Amino acid sequence: MVRHTPYEPGTPSYADLASPDLDASRDFYGALFGWTAEPATEPEAMGYTVFMRGDAAVAGLGPTFGDAPPHWNTYVTVADVDAAVATAAAAGGQVMAEPFDVFTAGRMAVIADPTGAALSLWQSRDHIGAEVRMEPNTLCWHELNTRDPEPAAAFFATLFGWEARPVGAPGMDYTELRLGETGVAGMITMDENWPAEVPPHWMVYFAVTDCAAAAARVAELGGALHVPPTDIPGVGQFSVLADPHGAAFSVMALDEVSA
Repeated sequence: MVRHTPYEPGTPSYADLASPDLDASRDFYGALFGWTAEPATEPEAMGYTVFMRGDAAVAGLGPTFGDAPPHWNTYVTVADVDAAVATAAAAGGQVMAEPFDVFTAGRMAVIADPTGAALSLWQSRDHIGAEVRMEPNTLCWHELNTRDPEPAAAFFATLFGWEARPVGAPGMDYTELRLGETGVAGMITMDENWPAEVPPHWMVYFAVTDCAAAAARVAELGGALHVPPTDIPGVGQFSVLADPHGAAFSVMALDEVSA
């Protein structure tokens, strides 16, 4: 297991789950990915939990608020969250949560791009984000699903310096979002095949060794299958799933992944 060093600004670095039942979510993801859970001790943290793979932090879990449905959040590291929020607002984004300190872990804010997809910004202090990635049962990719890719791409070019590069993908309009020469995220255009009630959103992907087995395990644990295991030539096999509370996530058996 290779631990990640602090993330370059503009890089997706973490994901956490908003759940209405923290205990049930700890049990589900523990059974699926073998994660252990370390709840925060501060009462103000409201049960916020860090999911661990061995002794490395890999994801987080917190309560839902208001009428927000259960969902996975993507975090992107920034050098200065206050400055990033100002840039996002000037570029046409919406500030959903103003910058605030998360104890000594870091400072964060929540924004939405001009197409409506929410995203968290993270300025790390004690907590860099996911300490392990691209290994089985850890984060491996983040993907924006939006009906209006051009303003989204322009927004993220301004905010993070991402370059949008179209990728030939059968049956979909797919774009790779690159920071310099590194692909850091993807973007899918939501066409008429997407249900109208599904809003623009960020999807998180977790690496697995066997996509079909992971999808079957989700069903055994009370989750749902949205997209069955599907091959992506030259990349691997993925499946879109949901936990028992309806929070969607994807798994990916990559052609090349660390053991």
